[in-house]
Amino acid sequence: MEYKISNKLAALKPSAIREIFKSLADPTIISFAAGNPSPLSFPAKDLAEISADIFENSAAAALQYGTTEGYTPLRQAVSARMKEKFAIGTDNDETIITTGGQQGIELACKALCNEGDAVICENPSFIGALNAFRSNGAATIGVPLCDDGIDVAILEDTLKNTPNAKILYLIPTFHNPAGITSTLENRKQVYELAKKYGVIILEDNPYGELRFAGENVPTYKSFDTEGIVIYCSSFSKILSAGMRIGYVCGPKEIISKMVVAKQVEDVHTNLFFQMLCYRYMTERDLDAHIAGIRKLYGDKCGLMLSELDKNMPKCIKYTRPEGGLFLWCTLPDGKSSAEFVEKAIERKVAVVPGTAFNCDTEAPSDSFRLNYSMPSDEDIVRGIKILSDLAREMFC
Repeated sequence: MEYKISNKLAALKPSAIREIFKSLADPTIISFAAGNPSPLSFPAKDLAEISADIFENSAAAALQYGTTEGYTPLRQAVSARMKEKFAIGTDNDETIITTGGQQGIELACKALCNEGDAVICENPSFIGALNAFRSNGAATIGVPLCDDGIDVAILEDTLKNTPNAKILYLIPTFHNPAGITSTLENRKQVYELAKKYGVIILEDNPYGELRFAGENVPTYKSFDTEGIVIYCSSFSKILSAGMRIGYVCGPKEIISKMVVAKQVEDVHTNLFFQMLCYRYMTERDLDAHIAGIRKLYGDKCGLMLSELDKNMPKCIKYTRPEGGLFLWCTLPDGKSSAEFVEKAIERKVAVVPGTAFNCDTEAPSDSFRLNYSMPSDEDIVRGIKILSDLAREMFC
């Protein structure tokens, strides 16, 4: 029979990153395509010990249904940590636990957007968020990303000309895919525009604790006096991606509707992993663990930048991250990255084409993303040399 797919999903394309993963079954491929945390960052021994104790002494609670808002001790611990580390949380805010940060993004859109409404995003932006917005029938409208953050002048024009914009989605710290961090001045200007035009800022900050250089910049939520910021983050990059423990802090009225939507989606986030996360937070030294991850990624990013500086032709530009997992390379003269990415795969190096992160799915891109958290040091050296030679042959 002929299957009629819903309008919301019929035109939705699979994540290019997930599709690239299918090619990585070849063990000879050097992958700079993943967005995964390094397996070296997983505190497996500690988690195994805590897990054994949970199953020995708290199995009934861990294996039972839980509340949609999340395991209460974990919610309280997360709220306290956000307050301490990022000055986040007011009497008007509520914190809930989600199934990864991705669910928090999707629930926010579901709570705020009707089909046909618009979500304004930095361009490029995180493919998982873009597809979450599209799957809820929202249009994704891109505003160029500059070195200091989203282009404020173009943002105001876009807000002025998009009366059905409901959300301004931003990844201000260690941006995925660009690797940049927006300045405090840029954030303040953007906040004032959101206030002026009546849109909610959806601040996505999964990489915020992974700073290995430079100075911290205050989050949007930390100076949100108007109740217009929803803050999303997760433990995926600082504890375990596979546990799928995220969290959202936002105005109570919005959060209450997100909770209703979550009840429909999955009832509640995996309770065992919530308990495991809480126990690790309170019984182990999470800050020391994160410090180790920062050192690991700082070294890997430094090595990748050093190899790029040494080998990549000057016609290729790239960002210099102060944290997170990614850097962003741009080809000369508006050249499309599609052929470059294809030829790189032929030479056994996988990178993600910039088109995967475009708000306009039909637009070309002259950029590609590199990840430094996953590859070994040896693969970073060898892979960057291969990409550099290819770039020299094709463009310079």
